[in-house]
Formats: sequence, C-alpha cells, structure tokens
Amino acid sequence: MKMSRFALTTLLAGVLAACTGPKVATAPVAPVAPPVAWRTDAGPSAPLQRDWWKSFGDPALAALIDKALAYNSDIGVAAGRVREARANLALARAQTLPAIDATISGGRSRSVSAFGQPSEQNFAQPQVQIAYEVDLFGRLADQKSAARDSWFASEAAHDSVQLSVAAAVASNYVTLRGLDARLEVARETVRARSESLRIAKSRVGRGYSPKLELQQAQAEYDATAQIVPQIELAIARTEDGLSLLVGDTPRAIDRGTALEQLAVPAVPEGLPSELLRRRPDVAQAEYQLAASDKNLSAVRKRFLPQVRLTSAAGAAFSTLLGDPITIWSVGGSILAPIFQGGRLTAQADAAGAQRDQAAFAYRRTALTAFREVEDALASVRLIDAQIAYAQSQRDALAEGLRLATNRYREGYSPYLEQLDAQRGLLGAELSLIQLRADALSARIQLFQAMGGGWTMCEIPEASCSPVTQGAAPA
Repeated sequence: MKMSRFALTTLLAGVLAACTGPKVATAPVAPVAPPVAWRTDAGPSAPLQRDWWKSFGDPALAALIDKALAYNSDIGVAAGRVREARANLALARAQTLPAIDATISGGRSRSVSAFGQPSEQNFAQPQVQIAYEVDLFGRLADQKSAARDSWFASEAAHDSVQLSVAAAVASNYVTLRGLDARLEVARETVRARSESLRIAKSRVGRGYSPKLELQQAQAEYDATAQIVPQIELAIARTEDGLSLLVGDTPRAIDRGTALEQLAVPAVPEGLPSELLRRRPDVAQAEYQLAASDKNLSAVRKRFLPQVRLTSAAGAAFSTLLGDPITIWSVGGSILAPIFQGGRLTAQADAAGAQRDQAAFAYRRTALTAFREVEDALASVRLIDAQIAYAQSQRDALAEGLRLATNRYREGYSPYLEQLDAQRGLLGAELSLIQLRADALSARIQLFQAMGGGWTMCEIPEASCSPVTQGAAPA
C-alpha cells in the first residue's frame, strides 16, 4: 500500500528534527545600560567634528595627521583586512548561486569490433554542467550574513585604527611641543645659572664671599646643564616616534604653534546614551557578536541534510556517427550526516564558545568606552584646576627670585637663599609646562573616547543604527 502524503510529511519532519543536533548552551551576558548623565561636568561643550584636530589651530599638526592617515602602516594593514573581508563576503554570496562549468574532451582512437574488425575514429564531446545547492534550511544564508557582519566589523576596525593613529600623532605632537618649551626654560635657566656662577667667582675672588658659595654655584650650574641633553634626547625619541606614525624614516618634525599658543578646544558634547553609536571599536565588537551568532546558526544547520541539484547537456561527435548525438542528464542528491565521530557536535560547541567570547568582548568594550570618557572628563576638569594654581605658584616664585637676587647682590642675604629661589622657580616652570601639555592631551583622549566624530553611517551598506543583537540559537 502506498504511503499517504501526510504520513510521508510527518516521517520527513521527524527525521529532520532528529538531525538538528544537540542544543548549544551559551553563557548569559548582562546588557550594558548607559548612565543617565556623565559623572563629571567639564564645562561648556561644542559639537565634535570629524577633523577634531584642526580645533587646536596648528596647521603643522593638521598636516602631520593628514600624512599619517595616508601613509601609516597600521592603517594599511587594516585596509587590507577590509579587502579580505569583502572578498570573503563575495565568496559567501557565490555559494548561494549555481556553478556552471564547460568541458570539452576529444581524441583519436583505434579499437577492435566484436567481429574482429579494426575501427578508427575521431571524437569530441563538449558539455555544460550546472550544479546548485538548494539552501533549504538557510545555512548558506547564515554564512552570507556572517560574512557581511564580519566585513562591517573590519570596516569599523579600520576606522578605529584611523582614530587611534590620529590621536597618537596629536598626543605625540603635544608632547613634542611641551618638550620644546621645557628645553627653552632649561636653556634660559642655564644662562641664569651661568651669570650667577660668574658673580660668585667675582665675589669669591674679591674676598666678599666664602669659597662655599662658589662650589654651590658650580654644582647648581652643572645640575641644571644636565637637564638640557636629557630633554634633547626625549625630543629626538619623540620625533622618531612621530616619523614612524606618519610612515617615514626618523627625521626632524616641522613645528607650528608653540605650546602656550595652541588653542584649547571645548569639551565635545554627547550624552552617554549616544556613546555606543559613536565609537568604531564598539561597532566592531557589536558586528563581531552578530557574525558569531550567524556562524553558530550555520554550524548547527550542518546537522540537516544538504540538497544538491545537478544537470548536464552536451553532444557527442565521432567519425563513426553520421550525425552528432545530444546527451543530457538531470538529477539531484541529498546528503544527510549520520555518523561523523562527534565532528559536527564539536564544531557546534566551538561556535557556541566563540559566540560567548564575542558577547563578553562586546560588553567589555562598551564598559571600557564609558570608563575612558569619564577618565578623560575628570582629567580635563582637574588638570585645568591645577594649571590655575601652578600659574599662581610660578608667578609668586618668580617674584621671590627677583627679591632674593637683589638681596644677594646687595649683600643682605647668602647665596643659598637665591639658590633655593632658583630651584623653586625652575621646578614650577617645568611643572606648569607639563600641566599645559597634559591638559591638551586630556582633550585629545576625550576626543578619542567620544569617538572622534565617527558614526555608524560611515560603514558602507551598514545601517546607521546599532546592530540588533539577537539571542544565539539554543
């Protein structure tokens, strides 16, 4: 008795259900809830532009960053990864399309017939073959979606590298200008110490001062002179680092605006709820999570049968035939895994573990983003407060040195009093320069932490809204 259609459908459904394989457990990952507002209020804010480095008002800095974005090696590597991911997407798309091949075979042969008579022939057989896998359960579609999300992740990674390189160039340039200012102060102080040493020698030679003052003046001059080569060494290393960032051999770096004349940009505006859409590294982690979800789904569907259709058509030509003979074939096959020695189960478990890694990596990246913004905001506000006190301290010490110098020259105070005033002023001036450089570096870090004006709309073919994170299939 023939099996009814209903019974056949029920049996097929049961077989497919049995082929779906074991469930893959995935770790629960708590969602990241943005805070309502930032903890730190760093003052007036302004919109964050994509070319934020121009807000410092230094054409030399802008030229350096433009050169780095064009020739930096890390950016070139990231661009190569984007190209590779795009090629992998094209490969995944090709899997969903039919494969068409053309073949032709021919030759000359001599054989013996059943009657013992020799026969010779020239023959040729052209043929066209078509093969197509029916994506009955969506495995190929999942692979294509995973490849597309991986491409989006590589695009976001490329943008993240560009932002990091721009921030690194800006930070190193600010450090370089800070070292230039420290070198100028050190050289000026050496000149002042040289004058003090000359006066001490004159006073000791005339018997106005004990020899101890001369030794103190000489020691202080030598101690200050040591600072100059130290700063020059730091300048050389910073220039070498900048040369590497811009893709060049070590060389001198062109300077622009002095440190104290660099514009202090306003704090970039942006709510915590917008941060996850404005950072390329967060977008990269999010797309990697989406790709891992699709990969897990595709791996689990390997337990299901694969349906392939094939067809071929051609003709046979032979000198033994009066007319060519057309040949053709149409068929299909179903490949259902029965026993793989645990291979498919292991692949599914590995895909589930990769999905867990991507989920925790996304959470870590998101939490790190909020922390970096908070740290940068606190640095901007508190370093600005330190600068005000450091400026006041520097002015007070400069006036104290002037008074101590006058008293020493008039013979009302020992040289040690002037020496202490010189030491204090040098330390205050170097500290003030460092704080000014730190204040600018803190704003650079804030620009980077806020995403540098980047948006998801910059990823080709990607949605401007965050990726919807679907739960991994059980």
